[in-house]
Amino acid sequence: MRRHYLLSQVWLDWWTIIRTTVPRVRRTSARALTATTKAMLGGVRGLFTFPVWLAVCGGIVLAAVPVGALGAALAVLYVLVAAVGLAGWLAGALVLATVERVFMAYGRILQTCPHPFCYEKIALPAYECPACGARHRRLAPNRWGAFRHVCRCGTRLPTTIPLGRFRLTAYCPHCAGRLPDRIGRVRVEPLPFIGGPAAGKTTFMFLAIRAVSRRAHAANGRVAFVEPRHAQAYAGALGEFRRGGQLAKTGPELPLATMVDVDLPGPGRHIHRILYLFDPAGEHFTGATAVESLRYLDHGEALLFVVDPFALPEMRRALSEEESERVAKSAATSDEDPSDTLQRVLNELRSRPDQGRQKRIAVVVTKADLLGQTASGAGGVPDVRAWLGGLGMGNTIRTLDQVAGQVRYFASGLDTDPAAVAELLGWVTGIALNGHTPRHAVEPEVPAAALRDPWTPRGRPAELVPASYQAGRWAILAGLSLLNVAVIALSIWWILRVLP
Repeated sequence: MRRHYLLSQVWLDWWTIIRTTVPRVRRTSARALTATTKAMLGGVRGLFTFPVWLAVCGGIVLAAVPVGALGAALAVLYVLVAAVGLAGWLAGALVLATVERVFMAYGRILQTCPHPFCYEKIALPAYECPACGARHRRLAPNRWGAFRHVCRCGTRLPTTIPLGRFRLTAYCPHCAGRLPDRIGRVRVEPLPFIGGPAAGKTTFMFLAIRAVSRRAHAANGRVAFVEPRHAQAYAGALGEFRRGGQLAKTGPELPLATMVDVDLPGPGRHIHRILYLFDPAGEHFTGATAVESLRYLDHGEALLFVVDPFALPEMRRALSEEESERVAKSAATSDEDPSDTLQRVLNELRSRPDQGRQKRIAVVVTKADLLGQTASGAGGVPDVRAWLGGLGMGNTIRTLDQVAGQVRYFASGLDTDPAAVAELLGWVTGIALNGHTPRHAVEPEVPAAALRDPWTPRGRPAELVPASYQAGRWAILAGLSLLNVAVIALSIWWILRVLP
């Protein structure tokens, strides 16, 4: 990249002008004196023209003083014009940086990495040039430019989100993983799904995405997956739901966040969010060491705690033999006590500066349709909190009340009203998704597509002088010309005023 003209090149131009002009003037003066001496003092005539030669040389020497003073004055004026321009540019860069910071603070913009083994918080992503693919790690108002940076290929790139930087492809500066489109312009909402093996986390996640897509479709909004693989997994999950089958078990590797870009009309303003839904295998919550690897827990302000009702010891003891067989045939169940799972996560969260404090925690009891076929859950569970308290989770409920500002309880099954699921996911992620959604709405497709237009490469070929350099040089020339005219006009006015 090329630095801004007023930071480096303007001073190189100034030094080049002085370094070139002074020797040239000196050589021209020397040639003039030499030619005058040869012409006037050559031969016998030199005896007669010596006084004239002396007067000519004296005039040249005397003229050199004001000419030198004028040159020095021009050099100083050049510095003054460049310094004024630099001060104005620095003020503009500071204003741009401040505007972006205010924009991100007002929108509570959070930028984090969704990729496994990273999950770092990001101050400034690395942005890819759409023309040559070069990645720029410092694309912000700085010494490389205030409004635009010029790539080595000549493409002009915007330096702030309000100027369009979000339209460039972004990458994590820590792991080089690709980040969602619109990152920096839209707040990222990390939502960890907490639950033991076979607790139903993946099933509820896809049910929640389906509910949100229906809500968005009913409100003329848009929902899109960032990754094509997640769109394919979602379509496969819906197919399994329709066939009455079960989803495959989540793999043991650390999860890549299921990224869902939501653009939804709201009562006051549009809702723009990128949801990071973290759905790891339940085995990651069965040991303290495994929980430590889930570094995305450091950034969120909400949790979704998934409880398999058939993993509760009291519930297992309450099941009859026939009910136990029916449950085993219908769905896989977790062997991990949900209270133990949550305690490990909370122990890890206490290492955060805020001691793991959460704004919102949603507690979701899954497999509610299967639970309704048992004596303990017959007729539904109208009060999930009280129901869990009656099954020995009273201490866990009180712990959640201490950790979170708000806690909600919800029972979910394959036949749960999508509007209620959407409202719960909206509440836990801080999005208003409680509008009207028809229960049997058309199933909208959730594509893997960007919700923003890509940046169109513009600029000059790399072999040409950047337009900003040309503009800077013309601005310096214009400023010097105006100052010279002003100085000459003031001098004439002063002379006319002094002369009688």
